[in-house]
Amino acid sequence: MSDLPPTEPGQNAPTWAQTLWTLVQYVLPHHAISRLIYRASRWRTPFTAGLIRRFVRQFGVNLAEAAEADPTAYATFNAFFTRALRDDARPLPENPAAWVSPCDGVLSQFGLAQSGNLIQAKGRDYTIAQLLGGDAALAEVFAHSQYATIYLSPKDYHRVHMPLAGRLRRMIHVPGRLFSVSLATVQQVPELLARNERLVCVFDTAQGPMALVLVGAINVAAIETVWAGVVTPPAGQGITVREYGADTGMLIDFVRGQEMGRFNLGSTVVALLPAACGFESFLHPGAAVKMGQSLGVCAPPLAE
Repeated sequence: MSDLPPTEPGQNAPTWAQTLWTLVQYVLPHHAISRLIYRASRWRTPFTAGLIRRFVRQFGVNLAEAAEADPTAYATFNAFFTRALRDDARPLPENPAAWVSPCDGVLSQFGLAQSGNLIQAKGRDYTIAQLLGGDAALAEVFAHSQYATIYLSPKDYHRVHMPLAGRLRRMIHVPGRLFSVSLATVQQVPELLARNERLVCVFDTAQGPMALVLVGAINVAAIETVWAGVVTPPAGQGITVREYGADTGMLIDFVRGQEMGRFNLGSTVVALLPAACGFESFLHPGAAVKMGQSLGVCAPPLAE
């Protein structure tokens, strides 16, 4: 629902239709479309149940793992799209040193940041400073971090969880465009992940600083967190920063695997992880991942 389906891993250059869709996006009123989708996805109509059933069939949504498996039980399409999982649907790994996927989706890019740069797609990269809204000091903190970019498709579970236990330190809302984040568009729009509207959530963890960047996309009508509620829309007039932690009197702690936010309707998460957190050897660009799945192991924190 968030955008066109991604191209298959290893696919060659985008097709003419995908290129045309990308070009059209430059002139689309991204935010107006998203505001309309925001309202429409919350309408209570006699057709909601039928729409949800059709969506489930078309995209192969697995409702068996949902807390509510009956598609007719959801009052609105957004309630269905942001559905909760059963408590036992995603058991966390037994290894306490393992860090877990923050969401369902396709692992499009991952690895160690190189000189403050992240790979968006083959032949395209962008800087951590751009991703974080131009904060050079914060970018330096993450200059040598590990990173993972995960695209959420329409069939996926759309809540975002903590890869590691951590304490919220800062939330940054960066206004921007709302290009599709399908692979075909990501391949063609320079620095797309640093151009789209996004929410940067920075945490302190035992292994070091961590950031979860929730990137908006066309039809992504809102991003929300469990501590601040809906953050977008409306789009801000500039970058806004909220500080948290002991100095502010707002201590917000999370355990590994705990929900921290969600997309209404879908998009991409860029996780910036401590350098001590490595990746599982079987992972590759294009791999499907599930929230709560072990993506790697973190080395023990250094003794103070």
